[in-house]
Amino acid sequence: MRHSLALFLLLTLAACSIFEPLPDGSAPLKQMPVEEIYSQAKEELNDENYESAIKLYETLQSRYPYGRYAQQALLEVAYAYYRQGEAESAVSAADRFIKQYPNNPHVDYAYYVKGLANFHGEVSLLQSLGGQDPTERDPKAAQDSFAAFKDLVTRFPNSKYTADSRVRMQYLVNMLAKHELHVAGYYLRRGAYIAAANRAQGILTQYPNSPSTRDALEIMVQAYDAMGMTDLRDDARRVLAKNSGASDSPAGNEIPAGETKSGKSWWQFWK
Repeated sequence: MRHSLALFLLLTLAACSIFEPLPDGSAPLKQMPVEEIYSQAKEELNDENYESAIKLYETLQSRYPYGRYAQQALLEVAYAYYRQGEAESAVSAADRFIKQYPNNPHVDYAYYVKGLANFHGEVSLLQSLGGQDPTERDPKAAQDSFAAFKDLVTRFPNSKYTADSRVRMQYLVNMLAKHELHVAGYYLRRGAYIAAANRAQGILTQYPNSPSTRDALEIMVQAYDAMGMTDLRDDARRVLAKNSGASDSPAGNEIPAGETKSGKSWWQFWK
């Protein structure tokens, strides 16, 4: 009898905790329908309270794992992580969306968020070229960003995010070429002439339209000259002379601004 009474009291308290309103008068999340949870998460996202928005979106996904709200929540979680500066979490959420909903009409945005997350995580690193051994830098984030934008451009050429992705791809190409140029110069200064020439040659092969090609040719001239390889040196000089009139700052050498002109790049499945 005593155990039965204790169990009854325990169940009563549990029931009260479930249905008792929160201090602000709102219903607890356990009792809120999916529409209200999503609406609260959306409001937090609009107010740039990304951490709160993420928690609400993840609660929604755990309680309502199927349907359009779950899909929208996963995509907006990726965006929230990106805006919060958590690139790995943003990419992970975007990858889950791509894997789970490959035929979703808005899957192009998942690729876009992947590109943006790695793009903003890498730009400052590649721009900070002084005071550190360039061979120690890992350009993987920039390469991953480029790959995500390339997937978007290739798979969805008519996407509203394609034009911006192309601009960012050109910027990444120029930055990656500049990174390689610094590595080649590093080898040249230390007398590793073969490595310097090979790295510079790689710039001409991988990034032929970047503004770093002329500097790469100059490194090749110096490296081949130091090794006594006069034929290769003269070949590099001839190519350098032919490209002497090229512009130092081709289009795409400036970092793009925000995701869109309005600064907002996320959307809804429905109006």
